[in-house]
Amino acid sequence: MVSHDPQREWMMLGEEPVVRTPWFRVGLADVELPDGRRIDHYLFRLPPVVLTAMQDDQDRVLLILRYRFIPGTWGWELPSGLADPAEDFAAAAARETLKETGWEPERPELLLRLEVSAGLTDSVHHVYRSSRARQRGEPGFETVRMEWFPLGDLSAMISSGEIRAASTSAAVLMIGSAPPPR
Repeated sequence: MVSHDPQREWMMLGEEPVVRTPWFRVGLADVELPDGRRIDHYLFRLPPVVLTAMQDDQDRVLLILRYRFIPGTWGWELPSGLADPAEDFAAAAARETLKETGWEPERPELLLRLEVSAGLTDSVHHVYRSSRARQRGEPGFETVRMEWFPLGDLSAMISSGEIRAASTSAAVLMIGSAPPPR
């Protein structure tokens, strides 16, 4: 457990909106440093992200191949999407997985929560895990290709750059060390 010294914490004294879109907000915060100095600091406010790691009875995980146009890269990822902050995140993860893959995870359980870039954003990725899923449809338009990969191959896929997304990398590495879902 990390201890906190209130004398060493940065204090946000206020925040002014700069940009607001349906996908994110940018704010400018007035921050007081522990030594009393004040600085302006930009913040990116993002909705929660939900991901699902579906593991089958052959110790394989379903990944989708995605092109991310911002960095201009292809990579294998867990199905993911945005959630409303007031929504049940497990239900949102199941919904987004079904929409992207045609597979519906049953009883997803929280595997981990990740702060993706805590120095810039409040975004949290909520990663769920499920050992049971039903195929209920076809993949969505964002899914170019999907495959079930053996759990033992995923570390090498991260090392080779086939898996680039940090949340997917952390989740698949965690699966090997966490007890299997019920």
